[in-house]
Amino acid sequence: MKNIVVRFCGDSGDGMQLTGNLFSSLSAILGHEISTLPDFPAEIRAPQGTLGGVSGFQVQLGSSVYTPGDKADVIVAMNAAALKVCTLGSHFNHPQAHFEDEFALFHRHAIVIVDTDSLTDKDLEKAQYHTDNPFTELGIPETVQIVPVALTTLTKESLAESGMDNKSILKSRNMFALGLICWLFDEPMDEAIHLLEDKFKKKPALIAPNTKVMVDGYNYGQNLALNITQIHLDGHPNEAHGTYTSIAGNKATAWGLIAAAEKAGKRLFLGSYPITPATDILHELAGRKDQNVMAVQAEDEIAGVCTAIGAAFAGDLACTSTSGPGLSLKSEAIGLAVMAELPLVVVDVQRGGPSTGLPTKTEQTDLLQALYGRNGECPAVVLAASSSANCFDFAYEACRLALENMTPVILLTDTYLANGTALWRVPKMAELPAIHPQSVPEELKGKFNPALRDERGVRYWAFPGMEGYEHRNIGLERDAQRGTISTNPENHETMVRARQAKIAQIANRIPDLKIQGNVESDTLLVGWGSTEGHLHAAANELNCALAQFNYICPLPRNTREVLSRYKRIIVCELNTGQFASYLRAQVPGIEFEQYNEIQGQPFAVERIVNYASK
Repeated sequence: MKNIVVRFCGDSGDGMQLTGNLFSSLSAILGHEISTLPDFPAEIRAPQGTLGGVSGFQVQLGSSVYTPGDKADVIVAMNAAALKVCTLGSHFNHPQAHFEDEFALFHRHAIVIVDTDSLTDKDLEKAQYHTDNPFTELGIPETVQIVPVALTTLTKESLAESGMDNKSILKSRNMFALGLICWLFDEPMDEAIHLLEDKFKKKPALIAPNTKVMVDGYNYGQNLALNITQIHLDGHPNEAHGTYTSIAGNKATAWGLIAAAEKAGKRLFLGSYPITPATDILHELAGRKDQNVMAVQAEDEIAGVCTAIGAAFAGDLACTSTSGPGLSLKSEAIGLAVMAELPLVVVDVQRGGPSTGLPTKTEQTDLLQALYGRNGECPAVVLAASSSANCFDFAYEACRLALENMTPVILLTDTYLANGTALWRVPKMAELPAIHPQSVPEELKGKFNPALRDERGVRYWAFPGMEGYEHRNIGLERDAQRGTISTNPENHETMVRARQAKIAQIANRIPDLKIQGNVESDTLLVGWGSTEGHLHAAANELNCALAQFNYICPLPRNTREVLSRYKRIIVCELNTGQFASYLRAQVPGIEFEQYNEIQGQPFAVERIVNYASK
């Protein structure tokens, strides 16, 4: 097979995220492209065995992988609740819920491995079944290959001599399931064991028992010759030689910031406050003192961005990370960075909202906030990453644009990218584009003021410790010539237009918009940010064109010219139409259709294809 989709499903304490990540990493090591979708509840721990506590992890692996997949080919269900959620998706409380294409998370010819020890009457009652046969009740067709495995019993037998207590033994069921899946895909145990050793290197006592139970799971499939066919995937011939790994979007973002600081010759400063799903960026950077990173966990979101602005004034590459609610709180301080014209990178990992909303689910609903969510005429650069892997590239690009243009740059990722993983080629520093932080000419020494600008309209960057460049940088409007406080009406309009022109000129320093797919088609799918993989797959099925935007403000110079070529333009977003509204304002006269979903989940390729085929 070329591609296949696997979904692990169980209680929040069953280790589904660990199992999925290990299997994904193993697949990447073996040369497969991967795209993953961790899907877990916001509750710290729902009651065991209940529908609300089900945690899932889906991965598509193979060649030419663009998405985690619409429906799974292989399911591992650790209990009755997981089986129900995998069968009915989020519709498990729907009165007509039944195994049908619009409900099920797996195909009619899927392989379903289920722990029979977790299908007791008590388990079925907790998962709100009404009969003693969950497979019949859910309407799972006979074409589905049900593989009953006593995972709990087998794990207990495997670790009977380990000396571990019963609770710890039960936590290892996921490793037995992982070993069984490795057998199913004929993946080598030595690589899997190496990954496990690396994962538990700080807890060496866990290595031996988890290794044993994983190998026993592999041997169980091998020795009993289960009545299912092993699956062999085509390897992906990487076009570029180098070191490859699987990487999550948050880690890629953190590494992109580190690389940009190194390239620019600046210390990286992160002022941040923990918030789901952005906290991993803070975690990653807090451990990188070896890379000259200073990470400060501030007392709140406002303090986080304000410490970063102070670092920018002091000459550092300054960043802050957050999610939608935090971006709201940071808005006034971002306005200060716009007024002071200081370089600042703001990473917004979008999540479902408003308010606390759906903190572990994904949306694209912060776009208008990033573009306009500040008082006054307050322009800033807005970028959007489009894959877990290119979070690195766009974090790096956000730093470059901030440092070279003396402006805040807001980088939009989202929960899907942040927690999901993809195959990534680790770049060499020499391959990365140069970053030239804005500097101040020697001839301005002794007569510097913060209103002075270069030929692009970008103000110069002087910071404390530079003798002869002492100055004040204020949050009040300044005189366009002297930098002193000004309330003159004409001067204010001059400064407003100067700050806007500085952002507009950046369009000359970013790539043109490129069309993917069938450029001769009459239909163009348009997306931005994290929807690229799903839209790319849909465009391939539809044999149409795709325009995916990573540069939002300013838009690429050729945006109007590209869009005007197509008769039918469908803007697809995980919101109610924010980018479509923005495009209508920026390129008036062009008609746009909208396809929108706001369900806390990434697009399903099938639904996009069905809509565009009408």
